[in-house]
Amino acid sequence: MRLPIDTTAVNFVTAGAAEAAVDFDTKAQKTDENGQPLFNVHLFAVGAGGRDVITVKVAGEPKGLGEFTPVRVRELVATTWAMGDRAGVSFRAGSVEAATPTRSAS
Repeated sequence: MRLPIDTTAVNFVTAGAAEAAVDFDTKAQKTDENGQPLFNVHLFAVGAGGRDVITVKVAGEPKGLGEFTPVRVRELVATTWAMGDRAGVSFRAGSVEAATPTRSAS
């Protein structure tokens, strides 16, 4: 099942630079349905009194991400999966981009 996630009440900070998403068997970089290379972005998610570490897959290499970079995550979707006796949730986003500080009006 695919579940869209409202990210407006969550703050995200990277745990490091984006990494190529690699196929376990072939060791080749994974691509999306349009042939775009996929990347994993490890994030600290903080909001509503809780916090967690998640890995978000995104098409195209996000630029300007380093350790502890505040980011905006757009079009975040959680997908449940099951394989044999294992189950979990994976995350996919339309984009992950460095958040730029907003300037206050003077």
